[in-house]
Amino acid sequence: MRLIEYSPDRAREIADLFYESVHAIDSSIYSDEQKDSWAPTPVNYSEWEKRLDRKKPYLLVIKDEVAGFIELESDGHIDCAYVAPRFHRKGIATHLLKHVMVVAKNSGLKQLHVEASIVAEPLFEKAGFFVENENQVIRHNIVLINYSMRVDL
Repeated sequence: MRLIEYSPDRAREIADLFYESVHAIDSSIYSDEQKDSWAPTPVNYSEWEKRLDRKKPYLLVIKDEVAGFIELESDGHIDCAYVAPRFHRKGIATHLLKHVMVVAKNSGLKQLHVEASIVAEPLFEKAGFFVENENQVIRHNIVLINYSMRVDL
């Protein structure tokens, strides 16, 4: 297991990981309709390439396969944090989150903030984040619930 910085040759793999991760969420948590609005079919690889070139996520790689990724913006916002379904429950998200917390602290940031999904909220809470608000996000006319969370470093 190793942590690497983003390179453009990984864009399609990351986009697929995002799609698969969202669609692997139990339908009792987010409905199929909600998952389709969050991660539509087909995957827009062109948009993902542009996004990833801007965001430059950190990647956790196992045997040359991206197991998970996380994005840390310069203002302390964690945007995406996803783990490939086959690597769930192996500490990947925790490892990625700890890494960006160290990077943020070393960069002089005093806080991190995130809009965590229902399934990601416990991960962030365990790392010391607290819920500020429950949000209703509308994507493609479908409501998704997430949580604005914050932690002091």
